[in-house]
Amino acid sequence: MKRVSPFLNREIAYDSTMTPMIDVVFLLLVFFVWTASFQIVEYRLPSELSLEVGTTEQDPALPPPPEQDFDEVVIRLRWAGDVTAWTVNDSLISGRDELVPMLERIAAIRRDAPVIVHPDPEVPLGVVLDAYDAARLAGFDQVQYAVQESPL
Repeated sequence: MKRVSPFLNREIAYDSTMTPMIDVVFLLLVFFVWTASFQIVEYRLPSELSLEVGTTEQDPALPPPPEQDFDEVVIRLRWAGDVTAWTVNDSLISGRDELVPMLERIAAIRRDAPVIVHPDPEVPLGVVLDAYDAARLAGFDQVQYAVQESPL
């Protein structure tokens, strides 16, 4: 014979209230707000400043110092009359003959820096290709062209 379970007809009464849980969540929220830091995090370590004030300009013909890091190398080509004015990172150079050794010195510091050839629209294509070839001869892999957007 089967016995009847005493739990079948019993009403289940769950009298748990939400008030203690809401109190705990509120206390946690207050704790995290009070302990949070709303100041801007400084990512640079403090360092001592140099006592000497240097106002001398660096000669652009000199090679860059070895500790200088290059984010990008910009070869700017401007057409002035019948000649091309060459600049590398705002340093004026005489032409392609001076460009290759300068790029080789920069490549010795950082070979993975992107080289950007930025010609004026009037510069002949042969001169632009000479700048590209000089960058590839110096050992740079990322040689790009800067373009100007044309108005629609």
